[in-house]
Amino acid sequence: MSLAGRRAMVVDDSVIAASKLRVALESLGHTVVGSAASGADAPALYRDLRPDFVTMDIVMPDMDGVQATREILSEFPDAVVIMVTSLGQERMVMDALKAGALGYIVKPIKAEAISSTLDRLTSRFENR
Repeated sequence: MSLAGRRAMVVDDSVIAASKLRVALESLGHTVVGSAASGADAPALYRDLRPDFVTMDIVMPDMDGVQATREILSEFPDAVVIMVTSLGQERMVMDALKAGALGYIVKPIKAEAISSTLDRLTSRFENR
């Protein structure tokens, strides 16, 4: 099953990182239907957009990606959240996975890493 054409939501407080994610996702055939610059805005945006998956920055100033993931998954347990992290944030990545994130990609963003992570999650998309 091809995952191209999925609807993505990007959550990242860095304009540069969000832009790179958008370009990478679009190069893989996905559509970025919305983006949030803070974890605090992510749950409401998810509720409004109901994307197929979310890329979630792990470190943000107002609410980190772990808490935002918890909030999204508490209302939408089937949400597909993929964490975006920098090297050296292993503890937070483990916390995010325990909170229900289904995978992670490491900055700098590469389309191949996103594609590989999404390929591993194919079964999560079958009923969407």
